[in-house]
Amino acid sequence: MTKVKICGLRTQEDVKIVNRYLPAYAGFVFAGTKRFVTDEQALFMRQMLDQRIQAVGVFVNEPVKHVIQLCDTHVINAVQLHGDETESYIRQLKEETDTIVIKAVRVLCSEQVVEGMSDNADFMLFDTYKKGIPGGTGERFSIEILQKSFTKLRERNQTVKPYFLAGGLDCDNVAQIIRQTDCYAVDVSTGVETGGVKDAEKIKRFLDCVRED
Repeated sequence: MTKVKICGLRTQEDVKIVNRYLPAYAGFVFAGTKRFVTDEQALFMRQMLDQRIQAVGVFVNEPVKHVIQLCDTHVINAVQLHGDETESYIRQLKEETDTIVIKAVRVLCSEQVVEGMSDNADFMLFDTYKKGIPGGTGERFSIEILQKSFTKLRERNQTVKPYFLAGGLDCDNVAQIIRQTDCYAVDVSTGVETGGVKDAEKIKRFLDCVRED
């Protein structure tokens, strides 16, 4: 079954909602966006979070020592990288922690996706490209670009890693997107919000759509 990540948790109420519906992953954003949380806020939410849900820290070009500290103190147990983090950065994370690493690529064209693939990350994540915005746009990208990228990788005898899909997913399109791909997980934030706030009914519907597909 396709896994679900609900990203951008910011409040105690957000945690209560995901605890009720149990997605596989919940995301805390440590990058400078409208969903930014401090280390202290993330720790408070992590302590409330159902242990069956993995806490994912989302970062953009964050100093690696800070990311390692959040892993070591069990604020997060997975890392999602949306910036220009190098393979040596990812190797250091893997060597100094036992944390899962997800490397994000913003989908612009197939050549750029192929170049962005990480050898050291455990998972890839594909999100919508929008200039100057590292993620969380709430907009879709063309699945055909992704499929073309995978064809190029296979032609080079490169493995397509398990991957998360993000960008513009909601209750109305997620089932169709899953059927078009073999994604490991889907990642949603804007699509389960109303007025910028996590919406319990939308989260329930989103999870139902994934689990029933």
